[in-house]
Amino acid sequence: MPIIINLDKVLAERGMKSYELAEIVGITTANLSILKTGKAKAIRFSTLEAICKALDCQPSDILEYVEY
Repeated sequence: MPIIINLDKVLAERGMKSYELAEIVGITTANLSILKTGKAKAIRFSTLEAICKALDCQPSDILEYVEY
């Protein structure tokens, strides 16, 4: 898949754990894990907005397009 998820990297830079982000955003840790591993087929803009707000980042910090 040409979309790379850099959520683990951003979490590490912010010193935040996955369960903390899941709680702040209001999603389950299982759904966050699916997103982090790149297995998600879609993400709601409201979820992306909440993640960016919690991590003080831009969507491009989390999502990256790489052409193969």
